[in-house]
Parts: sequence; C-alpha cells; structure tokens
Amino acid sequence: MNKVTRLLDNASSHHFGVLGVSGTRLLLGFVGFMYYASQYGDREYLFGPDGVLPWGEFTAKVHENETFSLYALSSSDLWFETVFHAGMVAALAVTCGVGGRVGLAVHWVFLWSIYQRQPVLLDGGDNLAYVVIPMLLLTRCYGRFGFSSGLARRITQRIPGVVRSLSEPIHNLGILAIATQMCLVYVVSGLYKVQGKMWQDGTALFYILRVSEFSLPGVSELVYNNDTLVFLGTYSTTIFLVYFPLGILVPQLRPWAALASISFHVAIGILMGLTSFALTMVACDLIFLSGALGAAVGRCSAIVQWLRSARQYPAKQQSVVTEELASSKPGSVPQPVATSSGK
Repeated sequence: MNKVTRLLDNASSHHFGVLGVSGTRLLLGFVGFMYYASQYGDREYLFGPDGVLPWGEFTAKVHENETFSLYALSSSDLWFETVFHAGMVAALAVTCGVGGRVGLAVHWVFLWSIYQRQPVLLDGGDNLAYVVIPMLLLTRCYGRFGFSSGLARRITQRIPGVVRSLSEPIHNLGILAIATQMCLVYVVSGLYKVQGKMWQDGTALFYILRVSEFSLPGVSELVYNNDTLVFLGTYSTTIFLVYFPLGILVPQLRPWAALASISFHVAIGILMGLTSFALTMVACDLIFLSGALGAAVGRCSAIVQWLRSARQYPAKQQSVVTEELASSKPGSVPQPVATSSGK
C-alpha cells in the first residue's frame, strides 16, 4: 500500500519522460514534413483539385466517411497551394519545437487533411499518428528540443495554482496513454500473426519479402533464400510482438525492449520500404527510452565539460604565468650570472 501511495505521489508531483516525449514530438513532426517534401514535385498531380483523384470524387468520399479535410473546402488552385504549404510549415515548426501545443494541434489538422486527400500513399503510420498526436497535447512534449517564446509561461502565471498543479498528473496521464496505445498495437499485431498459418509454420517472412512492393533489391533475396533467417525472423517477430508489454513493465528490461523495437522497425523501413510507418513507431518507442536517454545525455555533457576544462586549463595556467611576469618588478626577475673564463 505504501508503494502505491508513493507512486501516486510521484505521478502527481513529477513530470516523467519529458526527454522521450519531446523526441516523439520532434520525430513525428519530421515524418510529417518529409511526407510533404517527398511529394512536393508531384503535389498538383497527387493532391491538387485536378489531380489523379478528382476533387468531386474526393469530397464525395469525405462526406461518405463523415470526416473532414481542409482540401475539401474549395476546388481553387490557390486554396490548395495555400493549405499545402501551410501544412508543410506547420510540420517544420513542430519538428523545430516552435509553436507549442497550439502549433502541434494545427499540424494534426493539416496532417489529417492531407492524409484524407490521398489515402493510397499511406503505409499505416498515419493511423498511429492520428491517435498519438492528440495524446501528445497532454504532455510537456516541448520541454526539450524546442524554443520557448515565453507566452505560455506568462499565460500559466495567470492560471490559479490549483489548476497549475494538475500539469504533472495530466502530463503523466498522456505518457501512460501513449505507452498503453503502443502496447495494444504490439499485442494485437502479434495475436493476429499467431493465428496465421504462414506465421505458425515459420514461412511468413519468405512470402513478405518476395512481394515487389516490400522488397529491397540485392538484400531481400539474401534473406528469403536462407531458410534459417526466414525461420528465425518469422518466429522472433511473433514472440517479440506478443511479449513486448512484459518487457515494458519491468524497469530493467524497458530500455532493451525499446531498443529491440527500434531495431525491428528500422529493419522494416530498410527491407520493406515502409519508412513513414517505421519512423512513426520509432518515435513512439522513444517514450520508453526517456530514462536511458537522460542518463546518456548526462554522461555526454559530463564528458564535454571535462574536455573543455582540460583544454582551458593549460591556457589559464599560461595566462597566470604571463600575468605574474608582467606584474613583477624588473629587478626581481632573476638574470643569468656571467662567468669569466680568464680567472
């Protein structure tokens, strides 16, 4: 009971995982910005009113799905260019840590709008971004890797202290919500794979890498032609996905489970070309690495300070000697003694 009480006290008085959740915000903004940048040359063909998906058909789908998109408000080319470039700027602002929670909310609206405009290009990372970004609004995701204008601080100073005291539990609630969402993604994905015949007999990786859309020429062949790699890759994927939450619950295993997940999704991004999905998953995994990242940053800072002090020490020592010589009297400086060789 005392442990539970202590845990609740810490949750209501400390911000946990600020470094990790700030990295999540940064990387999710980068994924959104790269989506705009990668399609920039073909934006009119892919997202424009006269593009591959006509504006009339697109608006009909929006109304049918009972959703929204800023691109559906007008069929004007000027409106399209304005919305597209505004969304690109909003994504860049989130990446650079400018704008705070308001900027993050605006980025979410623009991201939802462009994803709805052309769903064919999506690889699954959009579904997680839809859910996680609203959860990030609860957290102090601009606590690190961001630029503060001071406006939020001035606003919070006018808020009553009782309301400000809710900042810590709300932030930790957002962290918990993201962690729970990630665990659900892994467990549900793993359980679905367990039910599949190809995952049960250890051949799923062979068939996945042979699909031209999800293959890396010159590398995928080396994997699916090796029975051992196919067997190990298939079963290790299933086991990892199902038991991932258990690794997160144990503090000693949490960093290793997060690193395994990041390595797993980096491999997916490289071998299968699902870069947006892989980076989105990696971004959300960073919340589990907040403690380890904080310790690593602390060690790096200590090493940098030690190197700076080691470089500055000889310079300071030399300047002290120079000052002592300059301030000393001429007669006090020892002169060389002349010797006579004729005596």
